[in-house]
Amino acid sequence: MASTALTFTDRDAHRAWLTRQAQLPAGFRVGTTRFEFMPREAPKPAKMTLTLIALDQPTPDFAALFTRNALPGAPIIVGRQRLHEPTLGAIIVNNKVSNVCAPGGIEASERICSELAKLLGLSAGQILPSSTGVIGWGLPVDAIVSALPQTSAALTGTSILPAAEGIVTTDLYPKIRRAHVGAGSIVGMAKGAGMIEPNLATMLVYVLTDLAVPRAELRAALTRAVETSFNTISVDSDTSTSDTVALVSSGRVPCPDLTAFETALTQVCRDLAEDVVRNGEGVRHVIRVAVSSAATVPLARAIGKAIVNAPLFKCAVAGNDPNVGRLVQAIGKYVGAEAPSTDLSQLKLRLGGIEIFSGGVFQLNPAKEAALVAHLRSAELYASAPPKDGVFTAPIDFPPHERCVEIEVVIGHGTAEAVVIGGDLTHEYVSENADYRS
Repeated sequence: MASTALTFTDRDAHRAWLTRQAQLPAGFRVGTTRFEFMPREAPKPAKMTLTLIALDQPTPDFAALFTRNALPGAPIIVGRQRLHEPTLGAIIVNNKVSNVCAPGGIEASERICSELAKLLGLSAGQILPSSTGVIGWGLPVDAIVSALPQTSAALTGTSILPAAEGIVTTDLYPKIRRAHVGAGSIVGMAKGAGMIEPNLATMLVYVLTDLAVPRAELRAALTRAVETSFNTISVDSDTSTSDTVALVSSGRVPCPDLTAFETALTQVCRDLAEDVVRNGEGVRHVIRVAVSSAATVPLARAIGKAIVNAPLFKCAVAGNDPNVGRLVQAIGKYVGAEAPSTDLSQLKLRLGGIEIFSGGVFQLNPAKEAALVAHLRSAELYASAPPKDGVFTAPIDFPPHERCVEIEVVIGHGTAEAVVIGGDLTHEYVSENADYRS
């Protein structure tokens, strides 16, 4: 899915590449502030980062898509209202606390927007709030309001990297992608590592462009781009209560070609989506499933997600064990329960380009088994390290490569196809989520 196959020898090489990707489009500034607070739900010191994205001038050309989770966070509720506003002037993001189902959550978000609006010379309705972190905790509103002046004072129009660093929680590293169309640019950043199976978006994604694309065209392009990017990934099959993807145009540069703009936007979204999976909690293998010859695109995508969300298969991949019986089981389970009319008599499967199933039976031998193990090992991002003080942690904080465990599923009855990206299931993932709040 990624537009280029990148490799990085160490953290410094990755950071240098991020820096080159990070130049802000014209008309935008970003600033961050970090401060300590005391969560009332768990009274021990914690740290929060505020991230501010501000336009030099409010714009009518903005778009956003949000989670379909039926219990969304307060910022999602407020954000949906903001889509009806004539212009947008800023986005304010906090990490650590998601402001989901917390008493007074909407009032908290609106107060923060109101106080920030006073500092920026805007109205509260021109500010989009976003929050990510622990579900159920309330925002430390007074502490956030007190930190807003420092956040606005930190605004700079050079690099999006401080903002990409500021929005993370359990992410191992920031995620930035860019593209150029004519004299303009599209720059996106993403936060997301766990609770990832999007339904209209991913955890938090902000895409900025200086290309002048009218609101209606901008919103239509984002909807189509998200459908083939963030809606085709899964880390753990859980849809967040806070999923947001926003696209904002400063309108500073004429757009020479709307089709070229959408193509570039889609690539930025696809690259960020794959980055989210590669940076998933505990992910050591990225799994790419290409489903073809299906009756419909939804069926192809659903079969792909059934594979990347199958716990036993994900565990096998984590252990570099090509237990392909678990792959067949995942396909058969989905089709039997959700699409029983699907004919699997022509099913063919390949792993790492090696045919493993056709004619209704496995096509395996010792040489193939060895080659499959080698393919899994070549796609491994890092080896599992022994736990320290009983806790598993990733030994790296950069992506060494963009190789994937490549799975091809040919249904044999139709012309529809889809690509789904997922990750394995590791000790590190369990450890991260067992200790998330503590």
